[in-house]
Amino acid sequence: MKKLPTIIATSVVRGSQQGESHGGIYLVDFQKKEADLVVDWDDSGIDFTGRGWDRGLRGIEFRGDEIYIAASDELFVYDLNFQVKRSYKNRFLKHAHEINRFENLLFITSTGYDSLLVFDLERDEFTRGLHLRKTQEGWKSQLYDPRTEDGPEPGNNLHLNNVRCSKKGLFASGLRTNALIRMDSDLNPSEFCSLPEGTHNSRPFKDGVLFNDTQSNCVRWIKRDGSEANFRVPLFPEEELTHHDFDDSRVARQGFARGLCVIDENHIAMGSSPSSITLFNLETKERVGSVNLSMDVRNAIHGMEVWPYERLLDS
Repeated sequence: MKKLPTIIATSVVRGSQQGESHGGIYLVDFQKKEADLVVDWDDSGIDFTGRGWDRGLRGIEFRGDEIYIAASDELFVYDLNFQVKRSYKNRFLKHAHEINRFENLLFITSTGYDSLLVFDLERDEFTRGLHLRKTQEGWKSQLYDPRTEDGPEPGNNLHLNNVRCSKKGLFASGLRTNALIRMDSDLNPSEFCSLPEGTHNSRPFKDGVLFNDTQSNCVRWIKRDGSEANFRVPLFPEEELTHHDFDDSRVARQGFARGLCVIDENHIAMGSSPSSITLFNLETKERVGSVNLSMDVRNAIHGMEVWPYERLLDS
């Protein structure tokens, strides 16, 4: 890696209260070892029921000079100065997590409906929904039109939190899928590979699968031949952490691995809590660098991508 990357990351503050920050958007320049909070997510309309649900921003994608970032029930479009240009809602978008763009389509996990929603970037509207469920006969899917009232009932059986689309297919996974699910060209789902319970950010990678094994506090790359490389989440001395009273698995804990992006064929970036981003070399299995954004144990990285632009518009 000739030059260390800049990473754009979103964070969620689990268990935060009204009047407190709920996370935001960061630009983390690993070359300069600098981190800038470019958006502080302090929307007064945030729903305060539940755990991390509506607090903070989630998945990130790009198209041209626009940045698409999902909140729990709304898709925001930012310019390169992180000003909101427009946003989109849909009744079937609830507890969104990761998003992923393939050509002119944006795929969004709607965790609260066990669904994937498709947003057409040319038409500026949600055009399709895909409801997933696991039966005794295997994985099943049902297409629906999110522009109508005819769709699935709310449900969070799978806790879908991740989606990836490429020429290899459409892939999805969640805390309770215990598998990376692949949809073929007719959107018929099947198990691509098994996964541990409680994973985040799984994706096909090279000759295997790459994912955050959140319950084991590490990121893992398991190859087709069964060999594996894994990298542990950085941990901090307990006395350096803040908000210890929220430090339990039901609300927040140190070492929670979430957020993952591929920098190049040999390097990845992993997110963890308290909000930290760590770069690893997959071949040498070395840690290239790490930046900590907060020592608040409730503050966890959510979405991460390599920043594709040279600078901000007003730089």
